[in-house]
Amino acid sequence: MSWLSSLPFSAQTISLLIASNVFMTIAWYGHLKNLATAPWYIAALISWGIALFEYLLQVPANRIGFQQAGFSVAQLKIMQEVITLTIFVPFAVFYLNEPIKLDYLWAGLCMVGAVYFIFRSA
Repeated sequence: MSWLSSLPFSAQTISLLIASNVFMTIAWYGHLKNLATAPWYIAALISWGIALFEYLLQVPANRIGFQQAGFSVAQLKIMQEVITLTIFVPFAVFYLNEPIKLDYLWAGLCMVGAVYFIFRSA
C-alpha cells in the first residue's frame, strides 16, 4: 500500500474508512442474501471473519485521522457515518435488491447538515 502512504493524511484516512466500510457492510448485511438459510451462528462466524478486515482498516484510519490528519473524534465519527450511508445505499439497492427510497435522500441531507456542523469550527 505504498500508494496510500503517498497521499495526504486526510486522504489516507478517508480511503481507509471507505475500504473498511465495504467490509463492514458485507459483514453486517451480506449474510442476509448469501447465508439466508444458514443457522445464525454460522452467519455470525463468517461475518466476524469479514469484520476482522474492517477493523484492520478502520483502526489505522482513525489513528491516522486523529494523530496525523488532526481530525477530532467527532469529525471522524461523522465522516464514518457519511461514508457508511454512501456505501450502504448502493449495496442495499444493487446487491440486496431493496427499493430505492426518497428517505435515502433525506437521510443524506441530514448527514450533510451533520458534516457542516461538525466541521464548521475546524
